[in-house]
Amino acid sequence: MSLEMYRNGSIYSPADPFATAMLVEDGTVAWIGTEAAAGALLDARMTEIDLQGALITPAFVDSHVHLASLGARIKGLDLGAARSATEVLAAVDVAAANTSGSILGAGWDESTFASGTLPTSDQLHRAAPDREIYLARVDVHSALISPALAHRVGLVQGPEYVDGLVRGTAHERVRSAVFAYDPTANTENRNFALQHLAATGHGTVVEMAAEHISGRADLEALLARTDAEKASSPEVYAYWGQAVGTEEEARSLLASFNSTSVVGLGGDLNIDGSIGSRTALLRADYSDAAGERGTSYLDVDSISAHVAACSLAGIQASFHVIGDAGLDLALEGFGRAAESVGIAKVQAGRHRLEHVEMADDAARAQMLAFALTASMQPGFDAAWGGPGRLYEQRLGGSRAASMNGMGQFLAAGVPVVVGSDAPVTSVSPWASVKACLELSDPQARISARAAFMAHTRSGFRALGTPNPFAGQLVNGADATFAIWDAAELSVQTPDLRVSSWSTDARAGTPMLPVLEDELPNCLRTVRAGHVLFDALGVS
Repeated sequence: MSLEMYRNGSIYSPADPFATAMLVEDGTVAWIGTEAAAGALLDARMTEIDLQGALITPAFVDSHVHLASLGARIKGLDLGAARSATEVLAAVDVAAANTSGSILGAGWDESTFASGTLPTSDQLHRAAPDREIYLARVDVHSALISPALAHRVGLVQGPEYVDGLVRGTAHERVRSAVFAYDPTANTENRNFALQHLAATGHGTVVEMAAEHISGRADLEALLARTDAEKASSPEVYAYWGQAVGTEEEARSLLASFNSTSVVGLGGDLNIDGSIGSRTALLRADYSDAAGERGTSYLDVDSISAHVAACSLAGIQASFHVIGDAGLDLALEGFGRAAESVGIAKVQAGRHRLEHVEMADDAARAQMLAFALTASMQPGFDAAWGGPGRLYEQRLGGSRAASMNGMGQFLAAGVPVVVGSDAPVTSVSPWASVKACLELSDPQARISARAAFMAHTRSGFRALGTPNPFAGQLVNGADATFAIWDAAELSVQTPDLRVSSWSTDARAGTPMLPVLEDELPNCLRTVRAGHVLFDALGVS
């Protein structure tokens, strides 16, 4: 039997908003209460852990992540700081001088370049003659590639491949060729990503897998980890992004993974692409590219068939959709599926949509009617929202002003969960919470408490986890939590009058870290009593 008494800190718990101590017995929360009571309970059987004022919260859930790609991004050629084509090429020069073989990088964003000019195919060739180069855009929906790589894949100049820039279905083809399954590299990247997620306070992650991302073999290797490997990392759930057409096909595909960790068919089952790569499907032209409205990867018939098949099989379906016209396609597909199998079957499926950045009131009403969950990434708005930035460049002022309407979704009754879409944005859960407070559209902003809920407990609800205590610290819950060095706590909302009142002891509201100049650092992450990451410095 193991007993750990954490005391002299703050515990974020609905059971006691003023708790300062927590007792963990064999991986389960056994008691939560005050410092005085902790002193009375403490005995020789217990390991006493002095929090020294630190905060314990439920561990975060990242509801949308790509593990192997995240590991590769962290370890590889990071172009996120590049602010010109010249700087991208300089980074390639350095990589060429210090490595052999293919040059892989990611993170460039031409919306931050002064000129917006990209390196050409010829410039990439001169930077690393005859080397295969793949440099993914920050959204991973397009990339710069060298002539050598284009030649190997058999690409010729056309609408989806112009002077080194590849996007759309051609990009998916190139990406699959570049990241053909390598057991050693994929395992190393995946483990590196899981360690990074544990070190940032995550106890659970949701892998969005598909053939065009890292392939089935990568997902199967993730599922096949030993019990000891699983116990020492965040818990992993997964979606597999493959369309099906019949109930039997849906059942057979899900069963083929032979794992309860695969909870649905979809995730990055793409209806469209991304705004940055101009492949998100829009109702009207891109403001900076007349005549372009994005790319449709699935038609209404395919969407409808997939939803109907999954609904009949009792399997959760989900789709990647960003643009407003892409959302129109999705909702039309859900409507046809409801006509085919009945609205009750569709609602019971607990289906979800990933990203849904461009939704109006009518779309939100339809999502509510179909009982859909919005899986969103507030880090997108932090990176690309606001005057003069990517959204405004691509969409113009009026469309850009109404992006990422998290507050509108919640007000309409549509559940919201939060993820990073790493490697697209960095893994920083408190930055995500902060982004929810500061969304570009004032009507979209939500309180820190609502954002924290979307990043913890709601993540489990969206997965259909039967444990009612998941994502909470209450007696009887799994001891899955993170410890933070938060110096100041408060209740933060977009309305400062509410924030001020909520810090009054009479409000009885658990408090979260103040998210202003510095974000909290993770000191320890624990899942079901197993320490995944530790920088606390005590036993």
